[in-house]
Amino acid sequence: MKFGVVVFPGSNCDDDMMHVLSEVMGQDAVKIWHKEESLSSYGELDGIFLPGGFSYGDYLRSGAVARFSNIMKEVIEYANNGGLVWGICNGFQVLCEARLLPGALLRNQSQKFICKNIYLKACTNNSVITETVDISKAIKIPIAHAEGRYYADESVIEELFQNDQVLFQYCDAQGNVSDEANINGSVRNIAGICNRNRNVFGMMPHPERASESILGNTDGRALFESMLNSVNKVSIS
Repeated sequence: MKFGVVVFPGSNCDDDMMHVLSEVMGQDAVKIWHKEESLSSYGELDGIFLPGGFSYGDYLRSGAVARFSNIMKEVIEYANNGGLVWGICNGFQVLCEARLLPGALLRNQSQKFICKNIYLKACTNNSVITETVDISKAIKIPIAHAEGRYYADESVIEELFQNDQVLFQYCDAQGNVSDEANINGSVRNIAGICNRNRNVFGMMPHPERASESILGNTDGRALFESMLNSVNKVSIS
C-alpha cells in the first residue's frame, strides 16, 4: 500500500510518520510538498497524512495558514471523493480549519504547552483507525500541543456522539473518562473525531511516537495496524 505525507513549512513530525509507515509498518510512503498543485504525480494513494508540527509557525491560528496551501485543494477533493485522510496534532488543526472536520482546537485550558504521555480510549470500532483497537482498555499515547482543546457548539458535540464520530476520549490509566483525566480541557474529553463519511480522521495525541519498543511504548501501533487491516480488506474486496 502507498501513503502520502504532506509537508508544510514548520512540519516536524513528517519524518516520524514516514519512518513509522515505511520502516515499522513496511508500507510505501512519499512526502508531498505543500506547494504541489496536483496529486497525480504520486500515483494511486491509499491514504494521506497531515503530520504534527507548527505549520507556518502557527501564525494567526494553528493550521489557519496551512489550510490555504496549494496542496490542500487536492487533499480536500481527495477526501470528498472518499479518500482516507488522517491528521495528527497540527494535522487535526488543519483539517478543522479546512472544514473537513467540525469544531476547532483552542488554547489548552492551562494556557501552557503540554508534552507528556497521557491515556485515552477508543470510543468505537466503527472507523478504519479503531476497527481492531480494544475499546475496553486505555492506551498510552504522548501529546505535545499548546492548542489542543477541542471545542464545538453543543449541538455539534451531540451530533458527533449520536453519529458515533467521536473516536477517542482522554481518560485515566483504568479507562475512566473524567474531568481529572481531561488533560487540556477539551469538551467532553474529546481527543479525536471523524467526519460523517468516516474517511477523515483527526486526533491530537501522537500514535507515531508510540509505535516502537525502542521508544518504550507501542500502544500507538495498534491504530496503524487497524488502518492497514481495514484498507487491505477493502482492496481485496
